[in-house]
Amino acid sequence: MMKNLGLVFEANTGISVQTQHKILVSVGIIVALYLFRYLVLRIVWKHTDDVKTRYLWKRVISYFVPITSILLIGTVWIHAFRYMGAFLGLLSAGIAIALKDLLANIAGWLFIMFRRPFVIGDRIQIGPHSGDVIDLRLYQFSILEIGNWVEADQSTGRIIHIPNGKVFTEPQANYTQGFRYIWNELEIRLTFESNWQKAKEILNTIMNNHTQNIIGPAERDLKEASKLYLIHYQYLTPIIYATVMKYGVKLTARYLCDPLKRRSTEAAIWEDILKEFTLHPDILWAYPTTRFVSTTGRNPGSLIT
Repeated sequence: MMKNLGLVFEANTGISVQTQHKILVSVGIIVALYLFRYLVLRIVWKHTDDVKTRYLWKRVISYFVPITSILLIGTVWIHAFRYMGAFLGLLSAGIAIALKDLLANIAGWLFIMFRRPFVIGDRIQIGPHSGDVIDLRLYQFSILEIGNWVEADQSTGRIIHIPNGKVFTEPQANYTQGFRYIWNELEIRLTFESNWQKAKEILNTIMNNHTQNIIGPAERDLKEASKLYLIHYQYLTPIIYATVMKYGVKLTARYLCDPLKRRSTEAAIWEDILKEFTLHPDILWAYPTTRFVSTTGRNPGSLIT
């Protein structure tokens, strides 16, 4: 029965029964190995939450499956390649030289489609350009630019078209894929005479009020991201750091935020900080000042600000 089907298929397509058999075996190898990969990773995700263990298993299985596929499929097709290898090698070399940039963009498109370093809607940075991906085409992708002369990662309104081949030559950052939050920092400068401990407590309360709704989702995202990347944070809650500078005490508030809402979140936090600090006369803003020591007059040694 199968032999008869093979002969019918050969008569209609010109593909020999032997070649059909090799194609089926190759497809079976690929399906079996990727099913093996799926089962192994499913077992690992089920039995451990350790980030490093998950990452190592993911890396090992990612190398094992493709290499094994190439070796097994190569043994199936080795005799066919013996006669076609030289011709295909010369042909592909000529095409690669003549259409280098065009082929690089097509290869980049395939990489984007299957590897998916970013998709439409993601906020990315590639080389010096940052923006939201709004279109993916065979030769180029488009982003709606952010930053540049506009502060806090907001849109400039310009559309930038980037050749797909740049994914192989330019570093890329994805703001929204995997772990969908970024760390942002605010610097608050107070005088040395200020009650900086009280200011730190006020800041802590304000930061917690503004971030309490994203801590839970961020923890879930981090757990999912650990399946693909070696990402680990000990704390996701806001942290306030105190540092001494030339003209006062600097409190740095570090917190998680949605990259698409960085400016609005920052503005809301600053409004609360300004309102709260005005209620406390022992908390004073610091700014660059110069002091002169008087050595003459009635009160030698007095300070003039």
